[in-house]
Amino acid sequence: MQRDDIKDLLWFVAVARERSFTKAAAELGTSQSTLSHTIKELEARLGVRLLTRTTRSVAPTEAGERLYHSLAPRFEAIEADLAGLVAFRDKPAGTVRITLSDHALQSTVWPKLKPVLSNYPDLSVELYSDNGMRNIVEERFDAGVRLGESIDKDMIAVRIGPDWRLVAVASPEYFSRRPAPKTPQDLVGHDCINLRLTTFGGLYAWEFAKNGRDLRVRVEGQLTFNSTIPMIDAALSGRGIAYVPESLVSRHVAEGRLTLVLGDWSPPFAGYHLYYPSRRQLSPAMAVIVEALRHRG
Repeated sequence: MQRDDIKDLLWFVAVARERSFTKAAAELGTSQSTLSHTIKELEARLGVRLLTRTTRSVAPTEAGERLYHSLAPRFEAIEADLAGLVAFRDKPAGTVRITLSDHALQSTVWPKLKPVLSNYPDLSVELYSDNGMRNIVEERFDAGVRLGESIDKDMIAVRIGPDWRLVAVASPEYFSRRPAPKTPQDLVGHDCINLRLTTFGGLYAWEFAKNGRDLRVRVEGQLTFNSTIPMIDAALSGRGIAYVPESLVSRHVAEGRLTLVLGDWSPPFAGYHLYYPSRRQLSPAMAVIVEALRHRG
């Protein structure tokens, strides 16, 4: 096998994984046209078509799918071995990519990472904030942060924060126009500020529980966001009721800018956990991140 063949196969794996020449080219640091030309040359040398291209999408053929599933784990193993060589350096180095929600970033991860990063100048961290459930293996993240109840069983999970809960809040101005809800069912007819989930594209159904009774309420309103912070700003502006992490609004509630309702219906969640594939050996850089984030409360 020629050296160029290895590079071309790596580039094929990137396109097959991303299902996009544009995304793969950005990841590889090359142009889309160069990448497309390289894949066509690879297909010509192999004598088999690896990708099906349309104006809107790229997908592996049956042969391409077989080649991808054969190559991807091998290249990942090589990358893991190379990352392990960092252990021979005096200090951990390299980049750690983590996917997490905006609340996890603000409330848990960033406060713990700030004092650590100054001690490891050769360590880089990329924090990708969204509220979706991403496949960290396919999307080449080193780890993810989600609630403990949301993590797949084949992942190693490390608790990094305490239990917390969502609470329903609105401004006193809003409640001057509408009676405060006494039960979750009373939310029907209120202006509620919705959250659209990235992974499935649907709206989050507000989850409540009391005395062993669980309720999921689908609310309606004029505003929908895909992250938490603007929901709080909208609630402060009197635009409706938001269901948001309590830690993000506790100061506003204490100072009277927001009013908390249905507090006895708001159940706690099992805290944030850092998770990563069980078959992947921790690099020194990742080990530093795990220990920095580990919950010790």
